[in-house]
Amino acid sequence: MAQVETATPLGAYGSAGAYEGVVKADPVEEWRALAASTAPADRARAEAGVRLAYRQAGLPEPERVVWAASPREGVALLRSLPHRGASVRDEVRNVPWAAERALLHRALGPAGWAAHWSVTGGRMWDTTQALVDRIRAGVLADLGGSAEVRLALLDAVLGQHDAPWLAAFAGRASALDGLAEVCRSAGWWWPFEKVAVVCERPSALHRDEAGRLDRGDGPALAFPDGFALYAWRGMPVEASFVAELRTLTPDRIRAEENAELRRVMLEFYGYDRYLTDSGARPLHHDATGTLWRIDLTGDEPVVMVEVLNSTPEPDGTTRTYWLRVPPTTRTAREGVAWTFGVGEEAYTPVRET
Repeated sequence: MAQVETATPLGAYGSAGAYEGVVKADPVEEWRALAASTAPADRARAEAGVRLAYRQAGLPEPERVVWAASPREGVALLRSLPHRGASVRDEVRNVPWAAERALLHRALGPAGWAAHWSVTGGRMWDTTQALVDRIRAGVLADLGGSAEVRLALLDAVLGQHDAPWLAAFAGRASALDGLAEVCRSAGWWWPFEKVAVVCERPSALHRDEAGRLDRGDGPALAFPDGFALYAWRGMPVEASFVAELRTLTPDRIRAEENAELRRVMLEFYGYDRYLTDSGARPLHHDATGTLWRIDLTGDEPVVMVEVLNSTPEPDGTTRTYWLRVPPTTRTAREGVAWTFGVGEEAYTPVRET
């Protein structure tokens, strides 16, 4: 396996001398996979983790563990459990979390902690937190957005989505072992004195290369009970909008008044296809390619250069590329030069590729 340069301590946190500098594996990938898992929950393992988390917090185990098919159902279920007792989230999660962080921070120092975080939890924090925020927003939209719902969402322990923090603390037995077991086997959960509510993981998750929710033919995130989020390259959209993408026409795209949605439509439909189907005419043509322009009501025009790759593919064919350029572009050469970060007069390639 590839070596990862890191300041991760191997062994007890209590000694700054526990630094080794090089870890011979990449355990962060396990946690990243857990954060994105769509496998059904391992309910037996998750319940054992819940009970361990209570014991590690010095609390009696919950009288029962109740399952929900999604965070939305979990929040709704909380209202039907009047004898659940008080929340023990602080005791189960916040207190041991803070203690482990303080221990590791003392061992590594501020600079060491920052370096350690950057090669562990920091590698997956942004995409995981963005997903958490989207789930919260989706539950709020579905359940009315009351203060009660907001507080319930903030009171959740995140299960698989606690993976970034758990990755930073992994490597030894600790007071977070119960939390780690739930992370490995289930989704969000709520610990109360008498009852713990635990959620299934998503049944589907679709993201683009940047880690954003993205799907053009169905929900980007879905749970077993039907709770779902729709998105195109990170932008939230309605289910009806996604369904319409498969039947788009140039006229429908032009008629869309929302500029952001119209851009989504164009990206899905394809700029080159739109140009062909709408009967557009080129603005300029030279040896570098052809300059096209799409005028959009209430939005800046889309200007693109059509470039034919002069290097044949393995099968002998040549490919056409479309380069989006600034709306002020006047010639195809100027547009291609802009993609290389130079002016038109400085763009003099020996060979077009």
